[in-house]
Amino acid sequence: MRRREFIRLAGLLGAAWPLTVRGQHVAMPVVGFLGAVPLSSGRSYFDAFVEGLKEAGYADGRNVAIEHRWADGKYDRLPALASELVQRRVAVLVGAAPPAALAAKAATTTIPVVFISGDDPIKSGLVERLNRPGGNVTGVSVFSGSQLGAKQLGLLRDLVPSAKAMGLLVNPKNARQTDAQIELMQPAARALGIKLSVVKASGENDLAQAFATLSEQRVSALIVGADPLWFGLRNQIIALAEQHKTPAVYGFREYAAVGGLMSYGPSLTDGYRQAGIYTARILKGERPGEMPVLLPTKFQLVINARTAKSLGLTLPPGMLSIADEMIE
Repeated sequence: MRRREFIRLAGLLGAAWPLTVRGQHVAMPVVGFLGAVPLSSGRSYFDAFVEGLKEAGYADGRNVAIEHRWADGKYDRLPALASELVQRRVAVLVGAAPPAALAAKAATTTIPVVFISGDDPIKSGLVERLNRPGGNVTGVSVFSGSQLGAKQLGLLRDLVPSAKAMGLLVNPKNARQTDAQIELMQPAARALGIKLSVVKASGENDLAQAFATLSEQRVSALIVGADPLWFGLRNQIIALAEQHKTPAVYGFREYAAVGGLMSYGPSLTDGYRQAGIYTARILKGERPGEMPVLLPTKFQLVINARTAKSLGLTLPPGMLSIADEMIE
């Protein structure tokens, strides 16, 4: 090779090298994670999502970058945050909890969306079908329909056999999910001969009044609805339930772990881990529309024995025999 040709070739390679490096940098996929609650409340679930990604071969900062945004319980902020992540040109957009999932879907028809939702994913409009959802959306649903509500009511009835009235705590700012819960719970309550009183709160400042209303209505027990806002306020809710001597059932173990009487429902941690695995599969080339929505297959009954004792409740032997975990 002539020296002039070698210099020319070397020059071309030198010019190309920064582009190659830059191309490698751009090639690292970015995952957008949209949370409805504050990061402090959703950290454990976010970590479970990251663990699912890692389990499937993607480590944050090594071969994937994760951009996360949190609405801090202010659901009206979610559309703007979702648009911000879309403008970031993320490879996959993850919507954590029903309001965030719907905001993610509304923000794009082209970027793959993975949701984690406690709503019925068909009725809420996230997907048209469960087996082959079509379009750009799939995900993990921890929804289990009227069976979950009926089971929670039945557990409370076993603990408080004399109960004629029970309460349901909901968030009016999450109207779609709230309406769906009421629609499912009312028939289950009627079947047990229980009057269901719906009490609403849209933030921490409303909770004390909600519990005061329950007391005025002589409600004997409480179901805390599956709203992401309640998860961040679980300590306050549990404290108010204890103050008012109100037996309460929650949807997830994390409530019982910090003093809630009992929880019955699927594992949220596992749901987020599965969402991480699904996100990795999309990064590897699978199409979300061909990936079935994952549904819960196991439900856990967790009882806090200390709280039961403080409320003066005797745990029935049948309930003790089916409990998955007893917190002493």
